[in-house]
Amino acid sequence: MRPRSLALAAALAVLPLTAVSLGVGTAQAAPTPNASARVALPQTVTPAVARSHKQGDVPADRQISVAVSLKLRNTAELDRFLSAVSTPGATEFGHYLTPAQFNERFGPTQADVDQVRAFLTAQGLKVASVSENRQVVNATGSASAVAAAFGTHESTYSDPQQGNRTFFANDAAASVPASLAGVVEGVSGLNDHTVRTTRIAKPGAATPHATPSGFGPSTYDGAYRLNQLGADGTGSTVALWEFDGYKSTNLTTYDSQFGLSGPAVSTVSVDGANYDSKPGDGQGEVELDSEIVRGVAPKATQLVYEAPNSDQGEIDMAAKIVSDNRVSVISISWGSCEPDTTASSMTAVNNSFKQAAAQGISIFSASGDDGSRDCTRSTSGSTVKAVDFPASSPYNTGVGGTNLKVSGTTYSSESAWSTAGGGVSTQFAKPTWQTGTNVTGTMRTVPDIASNADPNSGFAIYTQGTSSAGWQVYGGTSAAAPLWSGYAALYNQKAKAASKPNLGEANPKLYAVANSSSYGTSFHDVTSGSNQDFGTKTGYDQVTGWGTPIADGLTNALLGTGGTTPPPTGGCTAAQLLGNPGFETGTAAPWTTSTGVVDNSTSEAAHSGSWKAWLDGYGSAHTDTVSQSVAVPAGCKASFSFWLHVDTAETGTTAYDKLTLSVNGTSVATYSNLDKSTGYVQKTVDLSAYAGQTVTVKFTGVEDSSLQTSFVIDDTALNVS
Repeated sequence: MRPRSLALAAALAVLPLTAVSLGVGTAQAAPTPNASARVALPQTVTPAVARSHKQGDVPADRQISVAVSLKLRNTAELDRFLSAVSTPGATEFGHYLTPAQFNERFGPTQADVDQVRAFLTAQGLKVASVSENRQVVNATGSASAVAAAFGTHESTYSDPQQGNRTFFANDAAASVPASLAGVVEGVSGLNDHTVRTTRIAKPGAATPHATPSGFGPSTYDGAYRLNQLGADGTGSTVALWEFDGYKSTNLTTYDSQFGLSGPAVSTVSVDGANYDSKPGDGQGEVELDSEIVRGVAPKATQLVYEAPNSDQGEIDMAAKIVSDNRVSVISISWGSCEPDTTASSMTAVNNSFKQAAAQGISIFSASGDDGSRDCTRSTSGSTVKAVDFPASSPYNTGVGGTNLKVSGTTYSSESAWSTAGGGVSTQFAKPTWQTGTNVTGTMRTVPDIASNADPNSGFAIYTQGTSSAGWQVYGGTSAAAPLWSGYAALYNQKAKAASKPNLGEANPKLYAVANSSSYGTSFHDVTSGSNQDFGTKTGYDQVTGWGTPIADGLTNALLGTGGTTPPPTGGCTAAQLLGNPGFETGTAAPWTTSTGVVDNSTSEAAHSGSWKAWLDGYGSAHTDTVSQSVAVPAGCKASFSFWLHVDTAETGTTAYDKLTLSVNGTSVATYSNLDKSTGYVQKTVDLSAYAGQTVTVKFTGVEDSSLQTSFVIDDTALNVS
């Protein structure tokens, strides 16, 4: 497994972290299972065995660590619940479970764990740990004991497609006694072929620079309108899924350069891993992930989960994150091509991803940097069409890559990055929510969405170079996944303020928006470029998914109906939907205004607080505007209200200067200098007719060439009930 931009040379430079010494020594005894009736565990042999040269036996006394994954219970009910909890209008929508509730309803029982523990102990293995969600039992023992327990034979191999790298693996499928067949899902750790390594995609030399180049936060936040949400990630926590470490001083240098501040990044060790004292070749990946999340959501808390670089480490990391239940978002920039990964290991990780969905945790995973041939730099090679795991998991949102062009900090255009990962999974069936234009076939397709990833339009990152720290330009879908993870942190902050649930499993909602009338205001549809086997199309494609974010429009759609089946009449949750309704942030976002409208001067007082929107008042020909788009949930009564103060030097009975309130371009109310008053007057407009739609409310103030009229607006609200 690897992050989204890798090279074979890097793979060879990093030693596996498994505590097994390889070599040909004393012959391993033939397995002698203690149970006469055994059941094979399918897909527990690494595909690399078929392509590699056997060198001999793993020494019988060498220690091997295995992860025995246990089956979930009540899986049909779990599937029903996962659909309901992510569907607006369903009774269970947003009613996420705690880890204890998930374990009680769907997790393996303690009796299941005890049965597996007893078996392993009887085989001479030592049970080292059991995950909190009871899905993983970790054990260690000699190669001969492991072989006997699982009916396998452990051999050493050399892989000719990876420079004759030596690895160990079981020759044939593992098996367990028939009495355990209903409990055990699979066994991982029987091979150490899959080594997760990294080399970030870069446009040129890797020499660090003294000053940053590439996109900084203001550029990507502006281009994708992330800065229009009026949120900073406060109250959200993001897990970074890592197999290496970082230097905290590099992260603080990045923050200082761009004027960012937020909670200090902290490490959560998995299985004793903690690379931070001496990070390896993956340091740039970890620091890229952290710095992009910081650039999007500076106030979000970041927890860097660090695990051993092995199948067991990945399985244990997934189980620990969901059992800890400290985060609402997981950002993953490491993966492997499906054909080179044992299906039993993918299933074990995916079971924890199901738990994440049940608990309301969003997962964004990089789709890969080898286009539709994800195995290019691994065993299967560049001729195989393949996608990347974990991005291919139905409970992950796979993030593809683009080349972003900007004008200053404003979006100009995008095209597909030519090596952005995408294609068709061979492991997972197409989920029910994966529908829409160009979505075909019976298997899951990847990616779901995209954002900037081309190193030629790369990001300014402060990280360790070959010998010293400095500024570098990084790309890869490794950068796209944390950008979307940062967006989810912003969204969750907005959702909490609106008394709405976390984003949770994102795909059902994102696809619903994409298949609704809100698509054009929620996503940039990328329609130029391709990877090896797939081209971009109008709508969904297997290079950029549905496209890249228009963050404010997407947030409005998601906070509304999300494009899904509307809730029944009478089921509306009372809420105020506008962002920054009193302008008290001191900035316009998420309003769009002409220059100088948001104001805190004392010459025109605010209705409350210090800030308001002041249109016109120049005494010369002038036009000012202020607008905001918001989704009005179906089945709701809706009203837009605001406090208006009209101050004018005009006299007489002629309306010289006018303020127009429009909804989706249609005028619904007009005010003028004739509405002058000594104070504020509250105005209300019924918007119930727009239920189920995204509306843009807009004020346009037009002043003629003489005598000022000021239209001062404050304390707006769009209330639904």
